[in-house]
Amino acid sequence: MSDAQLPPRPAYRPGSAQPRLNRPVRERYPQIRATSGYGDPRVRHTGPGPGAGTEQEPERSSKLNARLALALTVVIGQLWALTVTVNEWMKGNTGTAWWGAGFLVLSFLVVIALWLLDPKDR
Repeated sequence: MSDAQLPPRPAYRPGSAQPRLNRPVRERYPQIRATSGYGDPRVRHTGPGPGAGTEQEPERSSKLNARLALALTVVIGQLWALTVTVNEWMKGNTGTAWWGAGFLVLSFLVVIALWLLDPKDR
């Protein structure tokens, strides 16, 4: 260990009108105590409660997951069809491009039908 001296502390200046707060403290955050939260009488509810994060209706969850998987499959198909349709349109094959546009409209209607299937799930 070295015998070096610690640097001098700066002069203490009070910064509050309340005398109890104008004391030198060693802690970094003096207003936060070790019992903040569980020891504070103002805290009534400490979290979401027992059972939070668990599935309450597994049937509804599986139904929503299946509908989401169908909708995502349709959206991926729409992106692929849009790419093919634009390529065909740029090549000058307008007949194929119109069939692709029809597929895009039909797949959009399928997604709308999936959305309207069960309005109480929204």
